[in-house]
Amino acid sequence: MLGEAVLTEIEKIAERLGIEPAALAAVAHIESGLRTHAMVGGRAEPLIRFEGHYFDRRLSGAKREEARRSGLASPDAGAIANPASQSARWSLLARAARIDRRAAYESVSWGIGQVMGAHWAWLGYASVDALVDEARSSTAGQLNLMARYIDKAGLAEALRRRDWVAFARGYNGPGFRKNGYDRKLARAYTRYSRGNAGTPSVLLRRGMRGDGVRNLQIRLNGHGFSLRIDGVFGPETEDAVRRFQDRRGLMVDGIAGPATMAALEKRESGGFSLSGWFENLLKRLFGRATL
Repeated sequence: MLGEAVLTEIEKIAERLGIEPAALAAVAHIESGLRTHAMVGGRAEPLIRFEGHYFDRRLSGAKREEARRSGLASPDAGAIANPASQSARWSLLARAARIDRRAAYESVSWGIGQVMGAHWAWLGYASVDALVDEARSSTAGQLNLMARYIDKAGLAEALRRRDWVAFARGYNGPGFRKNGYDRKLARAYTRYSRGNAGTPSVLLRRGMRGDGVRNLQIRLNGHGFSLRIDGVFGPETEDAVRRFQDRRGLMVDGIAGPATMAALEKRESGGFSLSGWFENLLKRLFGRATL
C-alpha cells in the first residue's frame, strides 16, 4: 500500500492546483507506478528514463558521432532502449553525461511525473541542474516539478473536469491514443478515487469534494451512519469518520487515509453490525446518534 507520507504530499500539491488528489495520483500512477525512488549506488534516486533521440538533437559534430557510436544517441525515437533496472539507466545517463552533461540531463524524464529535463527554462528553473536538484531532493520536489508542468501547460482545468483526452494530449503528446493514455488515466482515477483495500488511496479530509468523498460516504453508511451522499466532505462526514475511527481503535483525526479506508472495506462484503444498526435507528428517530 502506498505510504501516507506520499499521499500527504500528493494532497498538498493537488490542493495547490485545485484538483482532486485522485486525479493527480492517477497521472503519477501512469507515469511511474507512483514509485518515487530506487536505490542506486546506495542512494535513493528518482526514477528516470533516458531518451536517445533527445540526446541526438542536442549534440553536433564530434560529440554526436561519439554518442551514436557508443549507442547513446539516435535520430529515431525509441532506437536507444532503456535498461529494465534504474541502476542501469543511471549508468547510461552517466555515460552520456561524460560526453555532454547538460545535453544528457536535458534528455531524461525525471521523477514521479516523468518531466523532461529539456523543459527547465520553460518551467522557470535557472538551469537544468536546478530542475534535476529538485527532482533528486525529495518526493515533494518530484511532485512540485510535476505540478509546475501541469500548471505551465494549462492542464489543471482538464484534470478538474476529468477530461482525460485533453489532459493526455497535453501531457503525453499528440500520439497519446497509440498507448491508450487517456483510457489508462480514467481507470487509474477510478482506482484511486475508490481507494479499495489493498490499493493506494488518497487522503480524504474536510473541504474536499468528488467521487472519492462520495464513495467514503457510501461506505460509512454501510457501517450504520446516515450521511447524505453528496460528495462533499463537510462537518457531518468528518464527524462520522471520527466516530468510526474511534470504534475501530484507529487514530482519531477525521481524515480517511489507507488504514481507515481498509477498515471500512472489511465489513462491506457482508456481516451485520448491531451497534451500527442501532446508532442509525437513533439518528433517524432523534436526529443525532447518542452512542
